[in-house]
Order: sequence, then structure tokens, then C-alpha cells
Amino acid sequence: MCHRPEDTAGKLVNMPGGVKLCHDCLQKTVDTVNNGKFTFARIEDFPFMEGVKKDFEGLMNFNVGKKTKKKSRPKTPMFSMKDVPAPHIIKERLDEYVIGQDKAKKVLAVAVYNHYKRVFLEQRRPKANTADKSRPVEGDNIKSTKAQTSGNVRIEKSNILMIGPTGSGKTYLVKTIAKLLNVPLAIADATSLTEAGYIGDDIESVISKLLAAAGNNVERAQCGIVFIDEIDKIAKKKSTSSRDVSGESVQQELLKLLEGSRVDVPVGSNQKNAMSPLYSVNTDNILFICGGAFPDLEDIIKERLNKKSLMGFNSELKDKYDNEDILKYASNDDIRKFGMIPEFLGRLPILVTLAKLKKEDLVKVLKEPKNAILKQYIRLLELDGVKLEFDDDALDWIAHEAIKKNTGARALRSIIEEFMLDIMYEIPKDPNIGKVVITGAYLEKKGGPGISMRIDEGRSIHAKN
Repeated sequence: MCHRPEDTAGKLVNMPGGVKLCHDCLQKTVDTVNNGKFTFARIEDFPFMEGVKKDFEGLMNFNVGKKTKKKSRPKTPMFSMKDVPAPHIIKERLDEYVIGQDKAKKVLAVAVYNHYKRVFLEQRRPKANTADKSRPVEGDNIKSTKAQTSGNVRIEKSNILMIGPTGSGKTYLVKTIAKLLNVPLAIADATSLTEAGYIGDDIESVISKLLAAAGNNVERAQCGIVFIDEIDKIAKKKSTSSRDVSGESVQQELLKLLEGSRVDVPVGSNQKNAMSPLYSVNTDNILFICGGAFPDLEDIIKERLNKKSLMGFNSELKDKYDNEDILKYASNDDIRKFGMIPEFLGRLPILVTLAKLKKEDLVKVLKEPKNAILKQYIRLLELDGVKLEFDDDALDWIAHEAIKKNTGARALRSIIEEFMLDIMYEIPKDPNIGKVVITGAYLEKKGGPGISMRIDEGRSIHAKN
């Protein structure tokens, strides 16, 4: 009924007519029909269930004559600080995969380290004897000023807002951090989120993706990372006569997730329905990272910085900030003017800005990271027994073309795919080719690539010997 296999849903009950039900679907069906008050007095009172009597044994909580005890799940080990490397180690690992953005990597390393220290402390705190255990008890750590110690301090969660142009490495930074910490990561697109009740994804679908990334392990998901991309697309509309169901309303709905609350999310689906089992997930220890390009934010920042008089002794040039990375001057007032509500920004206290990649940075992106694009193509041709090289003129030409496209590092792969097409097609035809050198003249269509045959390489080696 819920389209989950038996290894995920548990033992399935074969009903008449070829219908198979899991424990959750059967319990939900009984609760819906009988308003949650249905119990089996005797299974003999229901003749149509005689054929599936054996399947019910040990499966339902309301079995024949007595109730079965729920099997307690083995507790997952407590989150240990040994699992979280120090900030300088996090930055060193980020340097292996991401070029530039030193300030952003330093801020992220410290923020992630402090967040998981908070998670460690929260898991060691004794649970309060209240109905809602996800919320702190008022006054539980402020009994008296004299008796208060550092152990009673509750650390508040600090989510992160990342601002940077497209292709600057926002998503790649988050993926690398999640891989380094070995925590589940969910990447959601804010453009598809709408207010509950409208066409689109509900806010809880973000947590559903995290739960799926954690293998439906609630305890593991509650220590994961959620990256909401294209967050600038849910800014308030400047002027609209209709209800803003995908803008300000989404920001309002996200407040409870960012601050920390307990939400019921469906398993294996982005929409709640009668047949999907629900898991209760506490978002208090989930780190939320929101990222966006904010394309018009630069003009708002320039307008604020250029408020000074353009005449007199204290005047400043109007184009003073034209050739400078203007995003590093961004403030909460600029983002609020862009269209983000103050309550939303208050739950994202850490602001990380990424600079636009320059030509030198793009050249480094091509060859220095562990998963550099050129290293990938070199590995592909190694499988054919061919050595691939790029000269400096070729790298400069690729970086220059990428800047023209104005899409950051994303443009590099599309450019390389275009001129490598013929090479990847022709080289497997001739098994005697041993080396290919990509030159600037070839990329400018003024010549061909440098090709060395295996026979020529063997003669040169023989001559040296």
C-alpha cells in the first residue's frame, strides 16, 4: 500500500485479493475506521481474517488475548567530540577541494565546530519531564545567580546564511563539510517550496530529504545538515496583489524549523497522506545553511555606501566600489531591503560571503583540487593508455572563456566538454597514440593538438640509452 519493500517496512501481511499491508498501514487503517479505539477481543469474531491469522502473530500491538511488548531499538552511541575535527583541520580539508574563499572557509569551520560542540552538550543534558521534550524548560538553568555554573549554560543554535555569485562554491563547500564530518546532508531548492495547502513542496519535505539521507534513522538525522539553496528566490515580492505563497509565507513557515521544533514528516514521500507513516523529528540540533546568489544585492550595498556627498572635501568617487568585491560589505539591513523578513534573518546570525572567482582562481580550480576537472580527464585517458597534458596557454584560454560566461566554475566543464569531444572520440581509434598535449593554438582553432605516438616515444628512449 505504501510502496515500501519488506526489508524497509518490516513483515508484510498478505490480505485477500493480493493486497499486502505493513504494520504502519494496517495500524493507520484500523485507527481511521474506529477513531483509534479499536481492539481485538477475539480474532474468531472476524472470519475473513482466519487466512492471515499467522501473519498477525507478533506483528500488531493488539494481538489475540494479550498485548505484545514493543521491541526497544538499540540506542545509537552518543555524539562524541572526537568525531568533530578542529577548525584549522576543517579548513585544511576544505582547501584540498575548494580554491580561494579563505574568509568563508574560516567562518564555516568555526561555525560548524561550535554547532557540534553544542550538539554534544545538548545530548548530555538530562531530559526534562515535560510533554514536549524538544523545548527547553523555562527557568531550568536560572535557579539563582550565585548557584549558576558554566555547566548550566544553554548554547543557542547559530544557523548560517551564505551569499555569493553562482559558481563560487557554496554547494561544494557544504558537501565537503558533510563528507568530512560523516553526517547526513540534505540539499533542497527553495524555489519549489510553498505555503502548506498550495501546489508545491511543503516545508516538512526538507526534513524528509534529510531523513532519507540518514537511512530513516531519526537519531542520525537529528544531527545532520540541511542546505537550502536559492534562498533569495523566496524574498518578498515588491508589489503583488495576490497572496505571496512562495515568498514571505515560506519564510514564515521556515522559522519553526530554523529555531528548533518537533515536526512530523512522511517517510518515502514529500507529501503527507493517509497511508504514509510519519516520523517525529526534532530539528533543534540540525544545522541549517541557507545559500543564494542575491543578484540585485550589490546595487543595494552600493547605494548605502555611496550615501556620502559627491562634492566637497569629504566627497568620494561614485565608482569607488565598481572594481571591488562589494558583497563583503553586506549587512542585515541590505538583505532585509532585498526582501528577507527580520525574523528570518534573526535565525541566521552567521553571514558568510563568497567572492567572485577571478581568472587566477579559475586556473587553480582546473588543476589543483583533489577532484579537479583536468585530473578527471587525465584519468579517463589513462584507461586508454594515453597521457594527457595541458599547456599554460590552454589553461589561460579556458579561464578567460569561463569569465565571459559569467557562471563561475560551472562554466569550466562545459567549455572542456566542447573541445574534448573530438579528442575523446578519435583517440580510441588509434592504439599507437601515447600522448596528447592540448595547446592554446588548438583551442583558438589555429592549429591541432600535440600528438605523440608510442613508436616515437620508444625510439627516443632507445636513443637516450
